[in-house]
Amino acid sequence: MTFQNEKPAEKPKDPNNPEALVRFMMTQWRPQAKPLPKPVSAAQFHARRRDALSQRFPGEVLVVPTGHEKTRANDTFYRFRPGSDFFYLTGNTEADCVLVLTPRAGGAGHDSHLFVEPNPGRASETFYTDRKKGELWVGARLGVEQSRAHFGVDFAHPLGELKRFFELHPTARVLRGYSAGVDGAIVKRDDGKPDDELATALSEQRLLKDPLEIRELKKVIDATQRGFEDIIRALPKAKSERDVEGTFNLRARVEGQDVGYGTIAASGANACILHWTRNHGALKKKDLILVDAGVEGHALYTADITRTLPISGRFSKEQRAVYELVWHAQQAGLRAVKPGNDFMAPNVAASKVLAQGLFDLGILPMPVDEALKPEHLFFKRYSLHNVSHMLGLDVHDCAKAREEVYRYGKLQPGMVLTVEPGLYFQLDDLTVPAKYRGIGVRIEDDVLVTEKGMKNLSASIPSEASAVEAWMKLVWKKAR
Repeated sequence: MTFQNEKPAEKPKDPNNPEALVRFMMTQWRPQAKPLPKPVSAAQFHARRRDALSQRFPGEVLVVPTGHEKTRANDTFYRFRPGSDFFYLTGNTEADCVLVLTPRAGGAGHDSHLFVEPNPGRASETFYTDRKKGELWVGARLGVEQSRAHFGVDFAHPLGELKRFFELHPTARVLRGYSAGVDGAIVKRDDGKPDDELATALSEQRLLKDPLEIRELKKVIDATQRGFEDIIRALPKAKSERDVEGTFNLRARVEGQDVGYGTIAASGANACILHWTRNHGALKKKDLILVDAGVEGHALYTADITRTLPISGRFSKEQRAVYELVWHAQQAGLRAVKPGNDFMAPNVAASKVLAQGLFDLGILPMPVDEALKPEHLFFKRYSLHNVSHMLGLDVHDCAKAREEVYRYGKLQPGMVLTVEPGLYFQLDDLTVPAKYRGIGVRIEDDVLVTEKGMKNLSASIPSEASAVEAWMKLVWKKAR
């Protein structure tokens, strides 16, 4: 049984280390002090989240792994990103770790057990011989007692004790899909229903953001605005979509952990492809560029912002007509974000504006009421997607929540969602006048539901057409 990589890379082709060299490597190192680190700043929030989950499953053992590094090619790995639920409950970003919650004696809540990689330092030859985890190869792990202190859990254990622990708790609920070793160690019960209920409970708990999460989201949204201004600054000399992607991604790595998802930098007709991430198109001064991008912060929360920019700094008449229609649809969607409204209310409001605008432009070939009927939805030929999804640790957050709680549920204070209508006129769509073909526009903001309405967390990023032009002009002026 392994709790490491699910599919290990090929064994490195390095020659064997001579025993004499290993002995030499084990000598004459200055003793390393290992003081206990301070608790992570968010330790109290992570503890409250564990307590809330504990209340949902009294008397049961809960297992939440973070996952493992994934092979990129041969013996190289993708940068590790911890499982969102594991991080939400612990704040730990190390690979391979597992959180286990066990019922306390007397039934009052759960004890938290964190299984981590030990850090033997120079006491074990692995610091030199283990290419995957050795200190000289990848840097030191935090260690067992240090992890207990740092993450504020009740107990910490070496990963090697996990198998025995599972033997003592064979009927646990498991968050599956992150570790083949963990999945295989505990047999599914009732066709996996108990495990599915754990995944659902975590997603639904994450629907309502606590104050720390909202602060982290505002940080990454502000960083994303700076990333968009980097793009604007670079546009006059940029030659391709790849220039735009690289410019934004630099900001993401400088200010955060990474991008929250593959940056979309879609110029011209590429903007009509919803998830265009190839980003190899050339930039043309008369085109628009649709940029859908978000910085993921060090606390792993991500922004998700879309702005459609005129590469020249000015919208053409046709571009402005399409852009302003999308903007008005978004404003209608934003007004529909209120506690107690259906989650789908922003989509309904924006769709009505889009359908009417398409009819007014001579594109929709039937009455608006006919196009909006649930059995028709003809307007979606040009808009394709709904306008909202939850946002948080994942760009499409809380994906395991039940439909009656999420998609068909009510908006509640503390939820964070996107509002992002779009119109996409394909080059070969003969229902669209030629002057509009190849224009794709999306405008997306990140919105917090409040007690009385909503707060647009990304309102400082200009979105109205004239404001976008003025914004670009100002950025260029400051760059000179």
